[in-house]
Amino acid sequence: MQPSILLVEDDIFFGKVVKRQLERAGYNVSLCENGEEGWERFQTHIFDLCLLDVVMPKKDGFALAADIRSMDVNVPIIFTSSRYMEQDKLQGFEAGADDYVTKPFNIQELLCRISVYLKRSKLLLSERRVVYTVSNLIFDYSQYHIRHKDADTHVRMAPKEAELLRFLCENSNKKLRKDDILACIWGQDDLYASRVMDVYLTRLRKHIAKDPSIKLETYHGKGLKFVTSSLHRSHIIAKV
Repeated sequence: MQPSILLVEDDIFFGKVVKRQLERAGYNVSLCENGEEGWERFQTHIFDLCLLDVVMPKKDGFALAADIRSMDVNVPIIFTSSRYMEQDKLQGFEAGADDYVTKPFNIQELLCRISVYLKRSKLLLSERRVVYTVSNLIFDYSQYHIRHKDADTHVRMAPKEAELLRFLCENSNKKLRKDDILACIWGQDDLYASRVMDVYLTRLRKHIAKDPSIKLETYHGKGLKFVTSSLHRSHIIAKV
């Protein structure tokens, strides 16, 4: 079965061009002209990936992504936008996006990104899951989920956010240099990567705030330590 993609783009000409290219690559594409139409379509159809513009009438891409995340924590979301300000990208990740591609973009690059996220999404349903239990916090790295033991629902994490928490878990109770974390997870320690990391650290602090036995300590803005007295890693075979 061909993967289904929800494409929400208010530039009709551009949207049709992208739709045609995606269909040539073997995808089923549903094109919507604004955020409200995209939200209505998402609620009545099953999609494997969402490709969203940011600036749209009636409901912008950030609001649409938040709505999608409230209904489906797993479906990959990629923003495509002519807005390339750093704050826009950060807002996109905060809204629940997995990636942010600025226009104009190379269609082959976009196809490669789509392929990566679809493969990752498929693998998450069948591969061995790596689960960390940190005191009362349960972190499913393989599926990018985190929840408290007493909670019925989980929170979906962005891929890099999950990688960051896994790195902290694997190096718990150690003093870590921020530059080393950036180099290991992002492959670089530039300002943009540092800002994204700060956003994810803020999220992690919210997750662990309810459990006083877990701490995320900082050292003069240059170092971190993920402090916990109870951490267990397990592997679960979960075939779907």
